[in-house]
Amino acid sequence: MSRTLSFLWREGKGVALALALVLVVRTVAAEPYTVPTPSMVPTLMVGDKLVASKYAYGYSRYSTPIGEFPMKGRMLDSAPERGDVIVFRLPRDTSVTYVKRVIGLPGDTVQMKEGRLFINGRMTERRETGTMVTEIGGRSFTLHHYIETLPGGRDHDVIEMSDEDTLDNTPEFTVPAGQYFMMGDNRDDSLDSRVAAVAGGVGMVPAENLVGRVDMVLYSHDPEAAWWNPAGWRDLAKHLRLFTQIS
Repeated sequence: MSRTLSFLWREGKGVALALALVLVVRTVAAEPYTVPTPSMVPTLMVGDKLVASKYAYGYSRYSTPIGEFPMKGRMLDSAPERGDVIVFRLPRDTSVTYVKRVIGLPGDTVQMKEGRLFINGRMTERRETGTMVTEIGGRSFTLHHYIETLPGGRDHDVIEMSDEDTLDNTPEFTVPAGQYFMMGDNRDDSLDSRVAAVAGGVGMVPAENLVGRVDMVLYSHDPEAAWWNPAGWRDLAKHLRLFTQIS
């Protein structure tokens, strides 16, 4: 082997090993994800950088970041808990990744009535904590901020513009075995399991589509803030959300 080929072989082995290590970590332990939409506000913000913990639910064909494993079902499977925030592959297009909260477990019934969430026929408790004003398309809207308590006692934040929006009244859904019902915390601006896959929504999410559980925001970048503008650094720092725990 020539000196040049020997050098390339030594350097190539190091690069290949490094790439293999990154691939293993992203497949087995965690994978980064950036929040692209406001569907999970106020829990997650646009620009949040997350890490989905893959070991939380085991592994499926979608656990690798470079394609699909030739396998069915899940390995080392562990079921999610109601209220977990999960990164998953969209059932109708598995090339697309979503992040939502688990609301319905297998066998549950889920329904929205006049903006209130019903699980297994019982209305979940919510209490209003205040309001916030946002601007959409040049118009100002008031959003109501609530703390919602799921069966089992787990609390999380939700926001609603009103209790009379498009998805505030739905049929009663029954969650099939091995599937989950997902919803966004921004109830009036979330495409989720309330809309069937055949209608362009999420529908029920099979267990094998789960990628990982979101436990923390590593940091966030406000897309409206410019890194290169020192005048905006103080405001930019407010949006970093370093190591924010997710509940």
